[in-house]
This record gives sequence, C-alpha cells and structure tokens, in this order.
Amino acid sequence: MSGVLIRPAARADYGQWRPLWDGYNEFYGRSGDTALAPEITAATWERFFDPYEPMFALVAEQDGALLGLAHYLLHRSTTSLLPSLYLQDLFTGAEVRGKGIGRALIEAVYRAAQERSLPRVYWLTHETNDTAMQLYDRIAEKSGFIVYRKQLPA
Repeated sequence: MSGVLIRPAARADYGQWRPLWDGYNEFYGRSGDTALAPEITAATWERFFDPYEPMFALVAEQDGALLGLAHYLLHRSTTSLLPSLYLQDLFTGAEVRGKGIGRALIEAVYRAAQERSLPRVYWLTHETNDTAMQLYDRIAEKSGFIVYRKQLPA
C-alpha cells in the first residue's frame, strides 16, 4: 500500500491505537467476560513510553489514520549474549488486511532488531490463524517448537 508510514507510536495516537488494540484482543477471545482489565491496557500503553521498559509500539499510518499496530519487546536469553526481539502483538484493521500492512509492520520490526544488532526476531500465532500464517510462511520459518503454558492462581 503506497503512502503508508510505519513509525513509533506517539502519545497522541492513543485514541486511534485503542480500537486497534481492542480489535486485536477481541480477535484472540479477550472481550466481554474475558476482556483484559483496564489497568492492563493502561499499563501496556504507558510502558511504550517508559525509557526503562524494553517494550515498544509501532503503528501503520496513512493520511492520518492508524491502520495497524505491532508491539515488541526485548528479552535476555540463555542461548545468546544479545537479547532476542519478541513480536508480541500484530494487528491490522479488517479493511486493510491482505494489502501489505502486516508485512510492512513485520519488516519494520526486523529493522528494529537489525539496528540493535540483535540475532533473532520471533513470534507466536494461534494454530487457527490461517490467513496470517500465509504471510508468516513467506517471511519467516517455523521453529518447530510447541508452546505449553499453565495459568497459575493469583
């Protein structure tokens, strides 16, 4: 898509970021009774602007409208001296899916890793996210790992 700018999120983006964030969470079943607590969304947004947090947000913008988001974080690893970059969230509005916005956001994440000389970018997706996996299969490789998790009581 021509005229799309991928850039770091700015505080002034909150009003347009929030519907994308809500759409992302709804896509993954976090809405209604299972919605994220408001304080989680507030803390997430604040972390993007805290220089001591290794968490970052990119947005895709065209003609002043936000079309998508990518959130990533840096973390240490037991298998590398350098941090890894984990692409935690990627979402585009339904009206622009299939138009290259997701790919442009991922490529911007790749550049963020390269600028930091980081050796690895990785992410997870749900096994039913067939549309996204068509893109992912073209621009990355499957690791072969299966994720296990257990929710612990608070």
